[in-house]
Amino acid sequence: MKFISSLKSKNLSKETVLLRVDLNVKNLNDSLRLEAIIPTVKFLLGRDAKVVILSHRGRPQTLEGQKVNFDSSLTLSPSIPFLSKNISAPIKFIDNFDFEEIKKEIKDAPQRSVFMLENLRFLPGEDKNDPGLAKSLASLGTIYINDAFAVSHRKNASVVAIAKYLPSYAGLLFEKEYKALSLITKKPKRPLIFIIGGAKAADKIPVIKSFLKKADAFLLGGAVANTLLKAKGVDVKNSLYDEKLLDLAANLIKNKKIILPKDWETENFQILDISSATIAEFKKHIKKAKTIVWNGPLGLFETPRFRGGSKAIAEAIAESKAYSVVGGGETTQFIKSLDLQNKISFLSTAGGAMLEFLAGQKLPGIEVLK
Repeated sequence: MKFISSLKSKNLSKETVLLRVDLNVKNLNDSLRLEAIIPTVKFLLGRDAKVVILSHRGRPQTLEGQKVNFDSSLTLSPSIPFLSKNISAPIKFIDNFDFEEIKKEIKDAPQRSVFMLENLRFLPGEDKNDPGLAKSLASLGTIYINDAFAVSHRKNASVVAIAKYLPSYAGLLFEKEYKALSLITKKPKRPLIFIIGGAKAADKIPVIKSFLKKADAFLLGGAVANTLLKAKGVDVKNSLYDEKLLDLAANLIKNKKIILPKDWETENFQILDISSATIAEFKKHIKKAKTIVWNGPLGLFETPRFRGGSKAIAEAIAESKAYSVVGGGETTQFIKSLDLQNKISFLSTAGGAMLEFLAGQKLPGIEVLK
């Protein structure tokens, strides 16, 4: 894989760089993803390149005839003030997809100009990895850079097909994500523990299966824990769990590395957080660990009453001397809300992509760069 960092000694004044980033944020309070792409933009401007930012946001509704409905709440324009301020350069927003006109505007602009195209998911070919759309996008530049590890598990035109038409590189953020997560998959220092929570059990089980031999413990909360507790015969009542995974869960609970909650906080017959005995046991494992991976909150942390478990575990990881990787949008934002980001070895901007990578799956956005 080629990294853009390999071009640090090159002048890019004759290049127009198509930079795929991840601006898929619900609101601008989720600044981690926005902050994370700034180093790559500055790297390119520092070498006199023109930069065209490509991204998506949300899931626009597809209408009849495969036409995508324009949804003003999903425009990329709200991210411009923050990015422009932090790269110390104006950003020209392009709100249409007239590629011939866009090409002319970019060509006539001076070096170090920065453009941002509107949400690519307003184009029906984006999520279909349409080669025609990829070719149109590629015609706007001379180099393609993927700095969106977080969407590299998706076969999108601006992530996969486009890389076949231009010299292609991984950006600075992509490189950091790839190398940090590769440390976990290759030769992690042990004891290696995984802390897994959140609402989507189906996304997390493959990671557990993939690391059953390599990891030393899995500390579980959220829907994953509820599903395994249900398989164990515990009456979880109205708690969130995955009925389809019960047979698989029944096999997992036989493994001594699986650490389930001993006690929990409830409301309306739902398990909504881990409680004191579980926190104490989880902390013992964290204290011994040399490598820690956390993905998914351990309770309904948005409600003050049910954030205690996640808070205690976050603080324990921050105090640990282990190499720690925290991923998933909710989990990383929770870390930031506690002002603990500087005490975590690596905060990943990826959610689903992180999980698929750790589970040993081949991500199309990575494979196309090799």
